[in-house]
Amino acid sequence: MSDLLTSALNPRSVAIVGASENIHKIGGRPIHYMQRHGYQGTIYPINPAREEVQGYKSYAGVSALPEVPDLALIAVGGDKTVAAVEECAARGVKSAVVIASGFGETGPAGRELQDHMVATARASGMRLYGPNTQGLANFGTGAIAGFSTMFIEVPPMDGPVGIVSQSGGMSAMAYGLLRGRGLGVRHVHATGNEADVTASEMAWAVAHDPDVKLLLLYLENIANPEMLAATAAYARERDLPIVAVKAGRSASGQKAASSHTGALANEDRTVDAFFKHHGIWRVRDPHEQARAAHAYLKGWRPEGRRLVVISNSGASCVMGADAAEDMGLSLAELSPVTQADVASKLPGFATASNPIDVTAALLSNSGLFGDVLPAVAQDPAADLFFLNIPVAGAGYDVDRFARDAAAFEAATAKPVAVAAWQETVAEPFRQHGIATFPNEGEAIAVLAQVAKHTELMRRSRVQWDALPHVQVPAGTQGFLNEVDSLGLLARHGVPTVPMHLCRSADEARTAFDAIGAPAVVKACSAEVPHKSEHGLVALNVQTREQAAELFEQFWTKMDDMGVQRDGVIVAATRKAQHEFMVGARMDPIFGPVVVVGDGGKYVEALKDCAVLLPPFSEADVQAALRTLRIAPLLDGVRGEPPLDVQALSRITVAVGQVIVGASGAIASLDLNPVMVGGTSQGAVVVDALVELSKG
Repeated sequence: MSDLLTSALNPRSVAIVGASENIHKIGGRPIHYMQRHGYQGTIYPINPAREEVQGYKSYAGVSALPEVPDLALIAVGGDKTVAAVEECAARGVKSAVVIASGFGETGPAGRELQDHMVATARASGMRLYGPNTQGLANFGTGAIAGFSTMFIEVPPMDGPVGIVSQSGGMSAMAYGLLRGRGLGVRHVHATGNEADVTASEMAWAVAHDPDVKLLLLYLENIANPEMLAATAAYARERDLPIVAVKAGRSASGQKAASSHTGALANEDRTVDAFFKHHGIWRVRDPHEQARAAHAYLKGWRPEGRRLVVISNSGASCVMGADAAEDMGLSLAELSPVTQADVASKLPGFATASNPIDVTAALLSNSGLFGDVLPAVAQDPAADLFFLNIPVAGAGYDVDRFARDAAAFEAATAKPVAVAAWQETVAEPFRQHGIATFPNEGEAIAVLAQVAKHTELMRRSRVQWDALPHVQVPAGTQGFLNEVDSLGLLARHGVPTVPMHLCRSADEARTAFDAIGAPAVVKACSAEVPHKSEHGLVALNVQTREQAAELFEQFWTKMDDMGVQRDGVIVAATRKAQHEFMVGARMDPIFGPVVVVGDGGKYVEALKDCAVLLPPFSEADVQAALRTLRIAPLLDGVRGEPPLDVQALSRITVAVGQVIVGASGAIASLDLNPVMVGGTSQGAVVVDALVELSKG
């Protein structure tokens, strides 16, 4: 158990600087909470104006305490906060929670004070939580160094859920939603400004609590992705699901206007890729976190996404099937044997195929759910079960429905979710521990989430055993020209179009003779990364004299533009069944990021792309391509053959290995277009742009 976990989450003693007798003040609530919720350690109120606070002897300062406390909660503001941090550090306190705001979030002056507190803490080995935080709460130990009102509004109950949040308000909201569903919560920790300790570190600590079975995160930034990645790896080892909210979905994150990749791999896409890569499930808000919590805590780990829908209404069967398709679940195709078994238990007019309509006969035979579920469970195609009950009540033995569903779930460990909007119908299912929702959309969304999240957590991890040693031209800055960019890629196994760099009209003629018609003629300048925007690209060049004339035209135009003239390219023409783009960039937070998607001149306007974090496999690339809007084109349309996605995937993996192998020397790569042919026809890069890192 780390010092972080020991001193902050299970402290032997806690000092409250600014302790108050009033339990509704920030300095009073922590003492009240710890008294009320079983904290067994020593509480030291710090208040020089009082001899006693809430029944405990009060002290003038941390320096006056009879021992060094493990944890100090600093509940004073202004200059007193800084002084308290200095006193705690001098005394050797291990961890300090700083409640006060007015620091890094307010501007340069506040940032300077915050940096001073961090430097003071680090000099003594003390860890700092906050400032600007609601604090920490561990209901397993009763150590509550926080003041959230929610702990009064909704009484705490220890349980298997941990919450780590950069926002105090969101930590309280997630806690309240979970408790409202009857679920116990052990950890509720808000990291605030994260001047020192980050949410990633707290997640690591909470993940190591063996009694935590579900970890919920609320993040506004990811300051320590390496630690979060390590936490996710450990969580997968111990089968601990992590469900995260990452606020700030706008496209205004890191963006490089000169790079297609920079524009496409914006912050939010990259966050999605990071979570997916590490098996963390992303949701939109704490409501979605709470909605699926019960399902996770039941230990659901389905083998697949195949859903069985059962209802006493034909219309509800149809709606359940629609919702399943919306959520990426397939209806299980039941075997003839299964259907015959189901049919033997239903009225002759009922539907035994999936979705299964038991009809209104449920009113006269309350055992239909209990008969049908076990019959379907024997079918290997059935992974998930959904009961949709649009109407029941008087005359229906709803309690039996619930008992039968609970017995089935216990006997098979198969996930069962119920939709029942009538409270009198829903309550018996809840009482029997069945995951129950007001409508089919929410129920099936949770089934889909758990099924897909299980796939992510169980996915085998790719390793790149050997990386290329990528060298870039010494002394070069900014962009490489097209010839040098393509040459760098070609040296590392990326197929590129044949071309010649010409420095005279005669060289252009000779190059055309070698290339043949139709050719492409392009200006080549490291200072003009996007040539077509300046009229410096000519297609379908048919004669050597046309090539020579274009050389003169482009050479003169580059001179008029005042840009470096590296030459003029004469290149072969390559046709494609479809044009793609592949790119990579060094993200300032996440490191190497790779993009693959629809290519051509509208790439930034359409933004139909997927983001991958290295290392990844060709299979990962192909799965990512299946998420694009153009995915139907991959299999061929209107008589066209399927595209050679394998060749495109090889290029994408090679690009990822190049940017990783460059060890930070390359800022970005843009390969657009990548000309992809039909099956076994390969793929070739006809234009590329490599941007070198500054310095």
